[in-house]
Amino acid sequence: MKRRNSIGGALLLGVSLIALSACEEPKVDAAVFENLQQCIDDPGVPSQQCEQSYKEARAQHTAVAPKYSSQADCQADFGAGRCEKSPYRTSSGGSVFMPLMMGYMMGSMIGGRRSMMSQPLYRSAKNPKSFRTADNRNVGSTTGRTRVASSATRRPSFKSSTIRRGGFGASARRFGSAAT
Repeated sequence: MKRRNSIGGALLLGVSLIALSACEEPKVDAAVFENLQQCIDDPGVPSQQCEQSYKEARAQHTAVAPKYSSQADCQADFGAGRCEKSPYRTSSGGSVFMPLMMGYMMGSMIGGRRSMMSQPLYRSAKNPKSFRTADNRNVGSTTGRTRVASSATRRPSFKSSTIRRGGFGASARRFGSAAT
């Protein structure tokens, strides 16, 4: 009887491992940098590409970064000193806060074409060594050329609401327009 149970257990374990590996998301080539200079210093990436990708990520940052109605809520998710005022205001005229851009991700060059658009990256207070996209997809902690889950390379969504605490969309409300 014991032998039968151990064979069944081994079979169940093998099926579980196969099922888990089948669910693993495919990875794609990318490059992750903390800042523009780190990219320029990488001999495998042309400085023009670094500059263009950084500009794209900076341009997206204000629109796609998670937004908070209070600085304390933002700092609870991203850490003290890691939040800034957004140019947006709540519909009642209050300030909106967002995390600082802590890096950016760009696609690899394959045949002279980038495989994805660049995007800003953030670091949470809970896992400060790992980069996350604006849509809270984990990119990992490796800088330079790396492989990331294909879902992390999707264009980040525009954030038209503020988060109340709990991080990346736990509770939200719409904000008004950009300050002038």
